[in-house]
This record gives sequence, structure tokens and C-alpha cells, in this order.
Amino acid sequence: MTNIAPPISVLEAYGLHEKPVDIITISNGLINHTWKLSLGDRAWILQRINTAVFKTPQFIQQNIERLGAFIQSVHPQYLFTMPLPAKGGTTMVQIKEEFYRLFSYIPDSKTITVVETARQAEAAAFQFGNFTRQFADFDCSNLYITIKGFHDLSFRYEQFQQSLQHGLADRIVQAGAWITQLQSLSSIEQTYKNMLSDTDYKIRVTHHDTKISNILFDLTDNGLCVIDLDTVMPGYFFSDLGDMFRTYLSPVNEEEQDLSLIQVRSDIYKAIVNGYAKGMGDILTEKERHSFFDAGAIMIYMQALRFMTDFLNGDLYYQIQYPAHNFERAKNQITLLQDYLQKKDELQP
Repeated sequence: MTNIAPPISVLEAYGLHEKPVDIITISNGLINHTWKLSLGDRAWILQRINTAVFKTPQFIQQNIERLGAFIQSVHPQYLFTMPLPAKGGTTMVQIKEEFYRLFSYIPDSKTITVVETARQAEAAAFQFGNFTRQFADFDCSNLYITIKGFHDLSFRYEQFQQSLQHGLADRIVQAGAWITQLQSLSSIEQTYKNMLSDTDYKIRVTHHDTKISNILFDLTDNGLCVIDLDTVMPGYFFSDLGDMFRTYLSPVNEEEQDLSLIQVRSDIYKAIVNGYAKGMGDILTEKERHSFFDAGAIMIYMQALRFMTDFLNGDLYYQIQYPAHNFERAKNQITLLQDYLQKKDELQP
């Protein structure tokens, strides 16, 4: 991530410009620019929204405000991360064509980037499941779609197909063997279609980005709350559960280039299942409970397609540090998916 300081006008909007504020860039996100601001014993998290991804940032603002109002009226004890109001009262500040928001920094908290223990995985899975359960009575039709087709596997597969027709020719040749592997796994898309056509798979308030760094932990690895709510939209259980499998199961993350290090940890899988099932409680249907493994296959496959598509199209979506970055990410996810599918009998109860 480029080390760019926020403009002084943003600090002015939040009344943080009169005294020297320490600014540290936080660089573990793929989409938004994030900074930690410190002033004495107080601290905040400032984010600049990536408008190439979130084309209507106001949708994010309105979604979070509506969810915040609901949770305050129904479950006020629940720790919900609301942006702070600026001087004018708005929870999002626009400076020219850029949009910012500020959050209180929760003391004695931390985020992690790679799951190291089953306890961490279970705690995070519980938090994401519990997040959805808190909004069981919220009308999903009141939420905007902040990224169209975000977890639509059929849409992502079609984008992949289009990139094979219109992408960069040299990259298509370079990735040929890995493209063939992705094409051979297209039956996963049919599983996805079957779920969407079955009313036993419910549409609920869904986070859609359940990587471990989107959970705040206390200093002893107890889960505190869910953060980074930009992608909260109506969705299906497989989006959250499957993305946890995708991002927690391997001891290395999606940036790892040594493919020999990528493997599925069965104890982490079981921890995710237990934590998510407890968090969701009785709102899960029987079909959903029996489709946990399919959730992982759908989401790992989808992300492999997305990384490959972005590579073939010339890196238009994800931030990269080197020319083959998205290709390496795609190979990483394909390797994870192959190991996941091979261990199906071991993982499924």
C-alpha cells in the first residue's frame, strides 16, 4: 500500500488539526487506505474509501447508520463499530472526490492477520455468526448493495470467461496451466446455483469479508467485535462461513508464494464450524448446516477466479506490489482449493 498521509482538511473536519497528531499507515488491507491517529492517550482509526471498488460510498454510510440505529434499539449492549460524527454531524467526510470516516480506537485490542490457533478461529467464527444473528429481525431490503455481484459466483465465473477472451494475451499464455485447473472445477458453480434456487438457504445480514483481521480481539485472544462493515449487505451464509474457511485454514495467507506451505488444517476447520454454528444458533436451517463444506469450496473457488481475472485484465481491482502479484495470489488459492477438496472426507462429519 502506498504510504500517503491523509490531507489536513480531513483532520480539520474532525477537529484533530490544532495539535500534532501522530499518523501511522496500516497496510494490511487490500482495498481501503487506513491510518491510526494518536494524540496523547487518545487514538482513532481513519479510513479513506476506495471509490474504484465502492462506487457509491454513501451506500456504506447509510447501511452502517441503519444497522447502528437498529442494534442500539434492540441490542444496545452489542459492541457495534459506528463511525464518529465530524463537525457537521455527518459520519462520512467528502474532500473533493475522496471519502473518509473516523472510528474510535478500542484500547487493549488487537487484530491478527493469520490464524495461529483453533481458539482464535473459533472465537472469530462465533463473532461473525453472532453478528448475523443480532440482525435476524432486521429487514435486509433496507440495505444497499455496496458492491454489485460481490459474492455472485456465476458473475465472477462470467468475468473470468470474459478475461480469457479480452484479457492480456501474454498473461493468458503465462497462466495457461492454472487457467485449465480453474476451468476443470466449474462444477462448483452449479452447487452455488442450486443453493440460490432453494428457499432453505436464507438471505440475511451478512458481513461478506470475514478475514481474521476484521475481528478485534482482546490481548488474550477473546473476540471483541466485528469491524470493517463496508461490505455488509444482504447475503447467504456461505459468504461468511466460506470466506473464513478460505482465509483461516492455511497457516499462511493468500500472499504466500511458496505453495508447499499451503495446506488445510483440520483442527481449524472444526473450530470454525463450532464457532459459527454457536454464533448463528437456531437461525440456521438444516440444509445450511449440512452445506458447510460446500461453503468453503464456493468461496475459495470464487477468490481464485477473482485473482486470476484481475491478473488477466491488467490488475484493475486489487492493489499490487509487483507485476505477477495477482497471479501468485490466484495460484495460492487454487492450491488451497485442491487440498481442501482432497480432504473432504476428513473434514466432513
